[in-house]
Amino acid sequence: MTTKTAATPEAQQAGQPQRRFTINLRQSGIYIAFALIVVLFTVLTDGALLTPQNISNIIVQNSYVLILAIGMILVIIGGHIDLSVGSVVALTGAICAVLTVQIGLPWPLAVVITLLAGGVIGAAQGYWVAFFGIPAFIVTLAGMLVFRALTLTVLGNQGIGPFPDQIRTLANGFTEGYLGNVGLGPLGGADLLSLLVGVAVVAGFGFNQWRNRKARLSYGQVVEPFPIFVAKIALAAAVVLAVVVQLARFRNLPWVLVLLAVLALGYSVMANKSVFGRHIYAIGGNLQAATLSGVKVKQVTFWVFVNMGVLAALAGVIFAGRLNQAGPTAGNAFELDAIAAAFIGGAAVQGGVGRVVGAITGGLIMGVINNGMSLIGAPSERVMLVKGLVLLAAVAYDVWTKRRGRA
Repeated sequence: MTTKTAATPEAQQAGQPQRRFTINLRQSGIYIAFALIVVLFTVLTDGALLTPQNISNIIVQNSYVLILAIGMILVIIGGHIDLSVGSVVALTGAICAVLTVQIGLPWPLAVVITLLAGGVIGAAQGYWVAFFGIPAFIVTLAGMLVFRALTLTVLGNQGIGPFPDQIRTLANGFTEGYLGNVGLGPLGGADLLSLLVGVAVVAGFGFNQWRNRKARLSYGQVVEPFPIFVAKIALAAAVVLAVVVQLARFRNLPWVLVLLAVLALGYSVMANKSVFGRHIYAIGGNLQAATLSGVKVKQVTFWVFVNMGVLAALAGVIFAGRLNQAGPTAGNAFELDAIAAAFIGGAAVQGGVGRVVGAITGGLIMGVINNGMSLIGAPSERVMLVKGLVLLAAVAYDVWTKRRGRA
């Protein structure tokens, strides 16, 4: 579903055909919904949702789900599903605990081995899906049971901990205030380095958007009117800076937020700019056309699952470090949260559609709902009810916009 505005003055001046700019409500609807949910819970909690400490808690508490959502969106775009990620989180967390706590390996080596183990797990599942032709639903459902059993075997039905301080810092720690604090008037003091990082992010985002707009104009493509373009950049900048200011007022930037930012940027570039990313979209959009076009479908599918295994292992390290122990029940239902985040973030059930930023936004929506309803004292069954309805509404909206587009 789209809304339309007149052709841009730049296009008219360049002598290009006067076409109409369209706004894709299917993509922008997720951000509108996120804003409305934040406003709703801000009102219901009397502003407690947006306090510096609570914003930090939302990011730290949902970091592992956001990491899983980045991998899951690529799996879903490729037309598959992965039900085993929760069990892989538990198993890799247990492997990291054995390596660091019981064997005593240096933590960097233990983390690298854990990530490699996640890659091997993903490769094992990817082989059955890509080269043997078994549906991903069946393969990963079997993996969910197998890897949970291996977790219980490794841990012996008991937790292992505590983890080294460095792993705990990565999961729960904050950046140091290397440049000291700066006064923000009535808001009090805030970490200067965090503020500078926020300004740099906003500047980089604005420059990248301007460069993309300029490139599209040079190819004669339709772009949004310049006032709308500026308003979008200003709104995004205001949101990012507001969050950064709140975090800088509390305990600076969480290290896991830095990790998430690097992952989001890297995977967004990979999905949108690289040949591998475009092949994933092609496979999910039309498998037969992708095959006839020369896309190596089996190899791409295989590496998508390897990537999912590595990210699940990273989430396992983060989650175990946050709890300071690896437990046999870790990762329960994480696959459902990751899948929900991807679909709420705009992924299509049939594949071929979705964005990394959308999946992260979907995960944040789930996190805000969990946190907001906890702040107002809602029982757990009501939280599950609301999350289920939000997921259903997101998929229903996706189906509705598709039908409107065909009409």
